[in-house]
Amino acid sequence: MSEDGVVTVALVDDQELIRTGLRVLVGSEPDLRVVGEASTGVEAIDVARRARPDVILMDIRMPVMDGIEATRRIVEDPGTSSAKVVVLTTFEQDDYIHDALRAGASGFLLKDAPSDDVLEAIRVVAAGDALLAPSVTRRLIADYVSRAEPGTRVRADVEALTPREREVLELVARGLSNDEIADRLVVSRLTAKTHVSRILSKLHARDRAQLVVLAYESGLVVPGT
Repeated sequence: MSEDGVVTVALVDDQELIRTGLRVLVGSEPDLRVVGEASTGVEAIDVARRARPDVILMDIRMPVMDGIEATRRIVEDPGTSSAKVVVLTTFEQDDYIHDALRAGASGFLLKDAPSDDVLEAIRVVAAGDALLAPSVTRRLIADYVSRAEPGTRVRADVEALTPREREVLELVARGLSNDEIADRLVVSRLTAKTHVSRILSKLHARDRAQLVVLAYESGLVVPGT
């Protein structure tokens, strides 16, 4: 986020019409600013390096390099890893989404989502406060982890968490925001946020999306429970 509190955004889609629509939408908000655009994954990496956006809206299917590989390279590069990638998709059950999640995407957004949802998604991801579109994201993550062999025991790094931190991790995995976690545990929002920050640090996770996947893959949370 820039010094003036504005969230910077990069738009990546091979369809100019979609980029134009997003540019007009994002540009209409005083707290958001478009700082770059790209039509291929290769261009997306270049934009991420040059513009250092807070959030990247990333299409999956593009020529030269798809959005999944571009996401992976952006997330793995120390120079661009601070950018949060939100994958744009047309279909809720698109199998590519699972690959994007594995590549490090922070959230997912349907291309036909209402304008207000798109703007809220950008702000939510930039703040790192909660997952995007819980009705879609939770189902996708549950589906993603159900394809892998369930964990036979909780991973050692999860075991290193305190009982309270594991409780908070379970609530994060169920899609609760910091405010909702605070209400559930009867603590302040600041305390809930501090717990989440410590969990992110201990588990070396870049965002809440990774925490959700880790909680499911470790067996700490079972899909459907």
